[in-house]
Amino acid sequence: MLEPLTILITAVGCPGTVALLRSLRENGEREVRLVGVDMNELAIGRHLCDVFEPVPAGSDPGFAAAVLDICRREHVDVVLPQSSYTLEGLAIEKDRFTDIVVVVASLDAIRRANDKAETFALCDAIGVQVPAWRRVSTPAEFEQAGRELGYPEREICMKPLVSSGTRGFRVVSASADRRKQLLENRPGMPEALRLEEAAELAGGTGVEWLIMELATGKEQTIDGYAEHGEILLGYPKTREAMRAGLAMYFETLDSPELMEAGAKIIRELDFDGFFSVNLVGGRVIEINPRISTVPYQEDFNYPYLALKRAIGELSAAELRAYSARVRPSRRTLRFFDQIEWDE
Repeated sequence: MLEPLTILITAVGCPGTVALLRSLRENGEREVRLVGVDMNELAIGRHLCDVFEPVPAGSDPGFAAAVLDICRREHVDVVLPQSSYTLEGLAIEKDRFTDIVVVVASLDAIRRANDKAETFALCDAIGVQVPAWRRVSTPAEFEQAGRELGYPEREICMKPLVSSGTRGFRVVSASADRRKQLLENRPGMPEALRLEEAAELAGGTGVEWLIMELATGKEQTIDGYAEHGEILLGYPKTREAMRAGLAMYFETLDSPELMEAGAKIIRELDFDGFFSVNLVGGRVIEINPRISTVPYQEDFNYPYLALKRAIGELSAAELRAYSARVRPSRRTLRFFDQIEWDE
C-alpha cells in the first residue's frame, strides 16, 4: 500500500466535481485525503471532501495566497485546479508553493490558450484547421468583420476572447427573430442576434471578441496530460447532448488524426499539465488549459494516474503506456443528482 496522499482540488462546485472526487478516492491502491476549495459555500465538494474551505474568487489577487495557506495547514501534497479562472493566479504564485506540486501550465501557455484569438492564430501558424475568424472590439469592427465572413448570407458567431463554457457565445444570423425566440425558446437558451444588435450590445464595452464562421458538425475533444509540450497521456472523445452549455454525453474515440492535431498544439504551447482541445466539425474552436470531463474505466483512472506522474511516482514512459488502455467503446452519461443535510 502506498503512502496516503492529500490532494487539494479547486472549484469543487464544477459540474465534473462529483465524478472526479470519487475517482481520486476510489483509486484502488492508497488512501486519499481530499481538500476542496470554492468561492461558493454551497459547492457540492463541501459535502464530499474531507476538508472544505471557502476561498476568494480565482481572479482575486489573494486567491493563490489563500490556497497556499490551506495547503500548509492541511499538509497538501498536490494541487489540482478545475476552473479556468483559478489558473493564472496559481501559475503566478507557483514558486511560493515550494515542495507542494501545483499541476498548472506556465502563465504564458495559460494566457495563450485562454485567449481564443491567440488560439486561432496559433492553429493557423501550425496548420491546424480553425474556422475563419476576426478579432474585434468596436461596433464598426463588428459589422465589418461580420460582412467579411459572409453575413448576411451566412450565419456566423461571436464569443469573448476570454470566457468559460458558453458564456457570451451567440449565433449571429440575419434570420434571428426576437419575437419568435420570446414565444418559443425555453429560458436559458442562447438567443441568436442580428449583426447590428450584436455590434450595439457588445461593441465598445471594453471586451474584445472573436467573430468567426459558425462551425457545424460533430463536437469532439482531445483530453490529456502533458509535460514540456509532449502529451504523455491522452485520448479523443465526442461531446454531445448539450444542456445549459454543458455536454451531457460522451463517446471515447480511436482517432490518430485528432491526437496528432492535439499534439501539434500542445507542442507549440510547450504545455504542462491537464488540457482539453475542443473541436467542431474537425476544426479547433478552443483550448481549455485544465482538466475536463473524464470517461472513467475500471483500469484507467486518468486524473489519478496523471497526478502520480506529477508527484514523481510514475516515469514518463510508464504514464505513456496507460494510453493503450483507453477503450473506444467507452460511453459517459451525465445526469443530475441531489443531497440533503441539516445545518
